[in-house]
Parts: sequence; structure tokens; C-alpha cells
Amino acid sequence: MSNWIRRFGAWPAWCFMALFFALPLASLVPEAATEGGSAFARLWANPLLGKAFINTLVLGLTAGALSGLVGTVIAIELARQPEARRRWMMTLLGLPLAFSGLVIAYGFILAFGRSGFITQLLVAVGFDGAVVGNWIYGAAGLGCAYAYYLVPRVALSLYPVFANLDLRPMQAARTLGATRWRAFRDTVITEVAPSVLSNACMVAAIAMGTYGTALALVGTQLNILPLMLFAQVSDGGSDLSVAAALSLVLMALCVIVMGFGDAIASKRAGHHAGSH
Repeated sequence: MSNWIRRFGAWPAWCFMALFFALPLASLVPEAATEGGSAFARLWANPLLGKAFINTLVLGLTAGALSGLVGTVIAIELARQPEARRRWMMTLLGLPLAFSGLVIAYGFILAFGRSGFITQLLVAVGFDGAVVGNWIYGAAGLGCAYAYYLVPRVALSLYPVFANLDLRPMQAARTLGATRWRAFRDTVITEVAPSVLSNACMVAAIAMGTYGTALALVGTQLNILPLMLFAQVSDGGSDLSVAAALSLVLMALCVIVMGFGDAIASKRAGHHAGSH
């Protein structure tokens, strides 16, 4: 029985992935290629595509950078805590992952929107309400909203990296005369940077492909690729071939970003294995 499980036990999982992951994505290709691939020509001719592409990149980079930075700091703090305190801190970190994008968007509107209580406090001390009340509806503001549930992903993923970090190379560098910063840069940063960048790329790709929070928070005020795709497949959309072509473009963008992070992590892993 155990031999059968080792040999065939993964087949149900592979069948599930083929039916509900690979097949839906593969079906986009023939749909986009109908009429000789003219859907791509119509997509490139859309004057909104360029701005949507730039806004999507800004959104992903903002969310990835902010989530990577804050998540790294939280992961370091988690690794320093005793077991009992770390357990409840990790429980609290997991709560945003269970929230709906609609709930998150509404919360940010109440806090940072044009009539939000933080906006009103800033206006009371002299800030321009038209400026501080509108930033949340742009790509950078949406990236901050995405970071609300992306930061926990990064922190929980990076916690094992910092919990198992070997500080002996840094101590040896200090013993050999390196300054505190030089020892930290050459040992700790070079060790954890690939994992941090890989996680930042992962959450950046998630931010680029997510549309629920964006739809609830900014509606049609922000032109990004996921909302363009939503407009094509909603009741008002009529060109499904263009929707398939846009899906492939968005998927390619996310794959490139995640592939960049994986390449960094793989290069570091290969270098680490070669050094041993």
C-alpha cells in the first residue's frame, strides 16, 4: 500500500491542477488566436492600454516594495520573540488574510478617503484636503491598501529565514576586524536579500493581478489591467477575444515578475550550494 501511495499518490493532485489550473489558462490561447490573432491588434490599438500597463506596474512595485520592507521588519521581530508571544503575534498577522477585499477597501475609505477621519485630522492641522483625500484612489494608494494583506504573507514567509539565520559568519567577520556595518552587509544582507526580493516579487505579482479591492476602492477612477479585463468580461463587454488577449498579457507580466524573483532565489541557492 505504501509503495502504491509513493508511486501514484500524487496523481489526484496532478489531475486537479490540470483540470482547474492548466486547462483554463490554456483555453485562453485559442480564444485570443481567433480571427488570425486580430484580437491582439485591437488590444494594442486601445489608447488606454499603455496607461493601464504603467499604472499596473506602479501598483505592483509599490505594493511589493512596501510589503517587502514592512514584512521583513515584522519577520525579524517575530524571530526575536519568545515562543508564547510569537504564537499570538502570528495569529494576529494571519487575520488580514481572511478579510474580504471589499472590507479592506471600505476600511481604507473610512480612514483615508475624502471624508476619512485621518484625512479630517490632517486637514485640521493645515493640509490640503483635496490632496490628502485623493491619494488613496491612485496606484500608490491602492498599493498601500494591498499591502494590508500582503505584508502578513511576506512576514510569515520570511520568519523561518530569520529564525534559522546563522549569525556566526557575522561574528567571525567582526573578529577579523570588519566594521559592524561591513560585517552585517557582507553576511546577513547577502544571505537574506534573495529571499526578501523573491517574496517582494511574489506579492507584487499578486497585486498586479488582483481586482476585487481595486474595484471596491477606486471603481473606474484608476486604469489598470485587471479592471480593463473586468470591463471586457462584465455584462457591458462584448469582445471576448480581446479579453483573452488581455488575460495573456496580464498573465505574462505576472509570470515575468515572479520569474525574476525566482531567478534571484535560485541563483543564490546555487551559489550557496556551490560554496559547500
